[in-house]
Amino acid sequence: MSEKKSTYKGSSEAQRKAVAKYHAEKVDNIQIRVPKGRKDYYKIYAASVGSSLNQFFIDAADEKIDRDNNGE
Repeated sequence: MSEKKSTYKGSSEAQRKAVAKYHAEKVDNIQIRVPKGRKDYYKIYAASVGSSLNQFFIDAADEKIDRDNNGE
């Protein structure tokens, strides 16, 4: 069997600039700190429900706000 080698050379300067521009214009950055070991706990759970860690926290925050605002 021949081993297939990747032809990926990394992102181009134009791609890096486009990503930086998108992030500057479209998203805010929030950093949270969790106790040691909890990151993996959250990450594994998020993956088990088909979500990224980022989307898991967005959904959890939105759900909490909705619940509080609706008096549940």
